Amino acid sequence: MTPASQAADNTRAALLMVGSMAFFAVEDLFLKRSAEALPPGQVLALTGAAGACVFWALAAGQRQPVLSGEALRGVALVRTLAEAGAAMLYIVALALAPLTMTSALLQASPLVVVAGAAMFLGEKVGWRRWVSILVGFLGVLVILKPWDAEFDPTGLLTVACVVLLAARDLATRVMPARIGTFQVATWAYLGLVPAGAALMAGMGQSFVQPTPGQWAGLGGALVSGLFGYYAVVAAMRLGEVSVVAPFRYTRLVFAMGIAMVFLGERPEPSTLLGAALVVGSGLYAFARERARKRASPVA
Repeated sequence: MTPASQAADNTRAALLMVGSMAFFAVEDLFLKRSAEALPPGQVLALTGAAGACVFWALAAGQRQPVLSGEALRGVALVRTLAEAGAAMLYIVALALAPLTMTSALLQASPLVVVAGAAMFLGEKVGWRRWVSILVGFLGVLVILKPWDAEFDPTGLLTVACVVLLAARDLATRVMPARIGTFQVATWAYLGLVPAGAALMAGMGQSFVQPTPGQWAGLGGALVSGLFGYYAVVAAMRLGEVSVVAPFRYTRLVFAMGIAMVFLGERPEPSTLLGAALVVGSGLYAFARERARKRASPVA
């Protein structure tokens, strides 16, 4: 591949990544409104069942078996459980906390992945990236403000969600190559169904018949989520990871804009400052990783 063609692929991949983040931000809006009107566990189970049907069909088209014992053991099971746990926490956080705060905290996920890769996968992380990780964690504290008299503990749900999302991504890294993307996606969505049922049981809630408008909201969450998932997979396959991955942070811009326009939210100065620290440290970590790979292409 020539440098020119690689640059063109990176440009298209970056646009796909930005588009996927826009879709995910729209999905969050639909999910938040749905989880405020319906039991959060029910929202999780319904979207999980519908998404599983879509990805199961795609997996079948690629001859990737879904009904496989491999889904119930090893890293595949760890990934599915981490995904389900993160979704349970996130849907409750969306229902209870401001979307701006939830989205800002979610941006710490790449930093937790870098730290986890160093601690559990033996990846080399230099002192500069460790400093950037610490700065990012400082940003999380600034967003949460645990020292404030008006501290909102619902933000801790998103923090726990971020840890589980990092576990999911780390499990994905070590997953055997023979396991297909659509297999993994189907298992993840299937895992949301019992997770949603468990959440409903834990919260003492029962099924509520959605109104036509609520069904439309659930459909909007499903469609935007599927488009976002497709676009992010296409972006990561088309472009260089170190070039494309930083564009994940555009999700925060879209989410804050949507929250301000459709939910009437106004981000607090501490949220904006903390988000700047988290995103800035994440971008620096990506830049250091890219520089390291250029310096030692064989590594």
